[in-house]
Amino acid sequence: MEKEKICVIINPVSGTESKQYIPDEVAAAFNQKKFDVFFRITGYPDHATEIAKDAVGKKYKYVITVGGDGTVNEVAKALIGTDCTLGIIPFGSGNGLARDLHIPLNSRNALKIILAGNVRTIDYGVANDHVFFCTCGVGFDAFISGKFAEEKLRGPLGYLRQVLEGVIDFKSDEYDLDYDDGSLKERAFVLTCANASQYGNDAFIAPEADMEDGKMNVSILKPLNAIEIPQTTLQLFTKNIDKNSKMISLLTSSLTIHRSREGVMHVDGEPVQTGKDISVKIVPKGLRVLAPKKPRGGKNGRDNVFSSLTRWLGV
Repeated sequence: MEKEKICVIINPVSGTESKQYIPDEVAAAFNQKKFDVFFRITGYPDHATEIAKDAVGKKYKYVITVGGDGTVNEVAKALIGTDCTLGIIPFGSGNGLARDLHIPLNSRNALKIILAGNVRTIDYGVANDHVFFCTCGVGFDAFISGKFAEEKLRGPLGYLRQVLEGVIDFKSDEYDLDYDDGSLKERAFVLTCANASQYGNDAFIAPEADMEDGKMNVSILKPLNAIEIPQTTLQLFTKNIDKNSKMISLLTSSLTIHRSREGVMHVDGEPVQTGKDISVKIVPKGLRVLAPKKPRGGKNGRDNVFSSLTRWLGV
């Protein structure tokens, strides 16, 4: 019987940990009588997309990413609408999709999920032709994504530094929104379209978001004053941001955002420049991914403050 083919795509520069042991660990995990495992190393932006497209064309069974959300995005967008299934071994700064799918951050345990072979078919989003799987948006989070892209200190502490420095300089914009059930005009500090519940790092911008409901949860956080920022930050990391008095939440399958000027938008945490008008939609059931079975009820539980912040800081 012909063996199944697996492609493992490793981004050598994502995250902060060494990946030198990954090829041996992955190769040892798969039964060599049943699978041929091929390893590829990315060398430049969008290289992972090229590799994944080649794997699809050659009818590989799985494409496994070893990297962060940017690498996952590059690979996953090449797999949408195909029979090829995504596997994730998280090695990024935020690991938003892996966390939301309850994929362990430890490589050995992530491999156990891949070997278990449970496939879920999740939704994805498109914002002005840019594909996303977790979140896209404008406002402060997009502003910070641009700053974090230049940050030398990776991980939560580098992100926190950019947030603390950026909140002083950032100015909120006004947006005209058209969605399934109506329209809205609002000035916003953050405007996020969420397919998944979090950005990454367990920062839950849309705690009720469900990647298998064919909808996006739009989180619109009105401008904050300095006194409100600490409480809002705690709510973000304890899955309670939807209880903030300045939060407006919408559930829709499509959204048009109009703003007064062109600027940055983030797509799964990566900054991209785009125009005044942004068209966002959710495409149902477009990506096959190896992940634990969906939790009963399909929603994310609420954490206490201590457990959330200690997990986020890695202590």
